[in-house]
Amino acid sequence: MIELTDIAYVRSGAADLAAAVEFATDIVGLELIDGGEPGVAHLRADSYHHCLALVEGESGVIASGFTVADSDALALAESELDRRGFHVTRGGPEECRSRRVSEFIGFDDPFGNRIELVHGKQTLSRPVRLSRSAGITEFGHLCLDAPDVHEAYRFWSSTFNARVSDWIGDGACLMRIDPVHHKLAVFKGDEPGLCHMNFQVAELDDVFRNWHFLLDHGVEIEMGPGRHPQSGAVFLYFQGPEGFTYEYSFGVRRITDEAAWRPRFFDPAEPGAIDMWLGPTQRTTSQPQLRLSVTT
Repeated sequence: MIELTDIAYVRSGAADLAAAVEFATDIVGLELIDGGEPGVAHLRADSYHHCLALVEGESGVIASGFTVADSDALALAESELDRRGFHVTRGGPEECRSRRVSEFIGFDDPFGNRIELVHGKQTLSRPVRLSRSAGITEFGHLCLDAPDVHEAYRFWSSTFNARVSDWIGDGACLMRIDPVHHKLAVFKGDEPGLCHMNFQVAELDDVFRNWHFLLDHGVEIEMGPGRHPQSGAVFLYFQGPEGFTYEYSFGVRRITDEAAWRPRFFDPAEPGAIDMWLGPTQRTTSQPQLRLSVTT
């Protein structure tokens, strides 16, 4: 089994790179890192160099990254994936530089999502300089699409150290790789893609301040503010350019007693199963997975 230690980044294609970057900075509040790489914009939310890379080109998610402990762990992961029949590629020096990692490998999961495993993710010593006072503290989680969330869980739990925290019918599986209730979720979708990217904020008030800010700037709110009964987090989903859905949330549950925790099963048709505050709920927009012949 491959041991994941954290989520690493999302890499997303943007047909209008300038507009996507403007939204990620001026609206979401991320810090733009000047890396001097033409056609690639690195956005920062926490102590790492970046968690979101916007790449000029066809619109769609390019890859979702996860970290492993070190070079030996990456080599073991490569061998294990190869043994299981996955076609694994190694990133070259320029590709590693663009991702600000020491090494990485890439493969497609059984549903067509491009996954990258990395080690040596670059840390920046200086504090984050958020573009506005959004209250962002870290990259919280990412959500992928798959046509069968139960099969997706079997893949992630048998190949990796992912453990299910809760189920939402046949529509979603919420998984953890550390004490956080979920760092990875898989939602039911006909095609592979990125359902959304989450950022944690420092205070409950930040969620509501951001809500008013988004409304004032004409941003499409997809769902929220509300509170998820699974993680206990107060959430706010909103759509950016290129069909990319962002989420702010506060107060996510941490599961500290592994032996005692049992996954719960929520019926999405039951009032309060998605939002304890009984607000309107809907499936958020997913960004489709790009089918690339070469690593971008």
